Amino acid sequence: MLTLNSAITYSNPHQKLSLFSNRNDLILKTHFTKTSLNKPFSQISETLTLKSQIHPNPSLGLFPLKPKSHILKASASSDVPAEEPNLEKETELIPEKKPLNLKLPLIFGLWYFQNIVFNIYNKKCLNLFPYPWLLASFQLFVGSIWMVVLWSLKLQPKPKISKPFLIALLGPALFHTIGHISACVSFSKVAVSFTHVIKSSEPVFSVIFASFLGDKYPLAVWLSILPIVFGCSLAAVTEVSFNLGGLSGALISNVGFVLRNIYSKRSLDSFKEVNGLNLYGWITIISFIYLFPAAIFVEGSQWVGGYHRAIAAMQASGGSPLNLYFWVILSGVFYHLYNQSSYQALDEISPLTFSVGNTMKRVVVIVSTIIVFRNPVQPLNAVGSAIAVFGTFLYSQATSKKAKKIEAQVHNTKIRLPKY
Repeated sequence: MLTLNSAITYSNPHQKLSLFSNRNDLILKTHFTKTSLNKPFSQISETLTLKSQIHPNPSLGLFPLKPKSHILKASASSDVPAEEPNLEKETELIPEKKPLNLKLPLIFGLWYFQNIVFNIYNKKCLNLFPYPWLLASFQLFVGSIWMVVLWSLKLQPKPKISKPFLIALLGPALFHTIGHISACVSFSKVAVSFTHVIKSSEPVFSVIFASFLGDKYPLAVWLSILPIVFGCSLAAVTEVSFNLGGLSGALISNVGFVLRNIYSKRSLDSFKEVNGLNLYGWITIISFIYLFPAAIFVEGSQWVGGYHRAIAAMQASGGSPLNLYFWVILSGVFYHLYNQSSYQALDEISPLTFSVGNTMKRVVVIVSTIIVFRNPVQPLNAVGSAIAVFGTFLYSQATSKKAKKIEAQVHNTKIRLPKY
């Protein structure tokens, strides 16, 4: 049996040591064989320092990250005289350095740009055609078609589907549906900037629900959610476009996405072979199946009349009906694209960097939509929004410390192979 910081004895120099850690997606294999030496050696002393990096899933808790690649670095020389075979060496596991490239800035840039485009055209559509259930269904439909095309053209590896996998997806897809439609309802009733300020309170719900389920958080995490609560409250009471339906929609959206993250960690833990984009693709498909029948029931009888009023309003403003169709298509395409970019970014960077980037994304979206739609902003409203967003930044910093403590424990763990 192999235990950390324990002695391991080998009777055969051809034996292989394998250490598997499913939880951290880390596999370390050290092979001992004879090389160019003609004489058998009698003793080996090696010290392997195990360095790993644990990636807790951030607010998008659905998708496990790719394991980091590592290389073995030997400090002993291979030119040892055969007369005195001194094979004592130290082998250290160190991270492989990745060359600097523009891939990460490109992914972040696309993520921000696609999110801004989605929010702008989504709001333009809802201003003319205030039926969020249909628009949200169409956005999920576009994402479903997009993934089917990628799989059909083999631009994205097609995941193997099994009955247990589909059953495990039902819960996360349901909560994803609730989160998406609630956000769209909020967008239809209040300013986009206000919805995003309220949605920045998602960490509050995450800490509360996770605590009820047994997770423990340090005091710094609890303190970091106080400015989020205060900032959101201040922004709500001073919001010019305040609407109770818009506020409740944003809050329900937070609950839906938090429950999606928590539920997915439990139900999808055994399907780590499915990458993030494929997982999101199947969640999108199931969410569309959930949402569209409900949309017909909730507001289907109003769609025809609403469509004619939207076309009339567009023509009265000097625009073409084609503009409305174009806006609807753009909202669907960019909704899927910005989610796709966020998962690609999550695969390339640490969860902390992703969380900070997500916080800055909200700032960029809030400022952009205020400029585009010229929403009036009172000074106290701006202060409350800034405090809430800053609170999410403090939360990301506080939650990272717990992960760093676990990582430090693994970094300091050593496997020692004694002389024999």
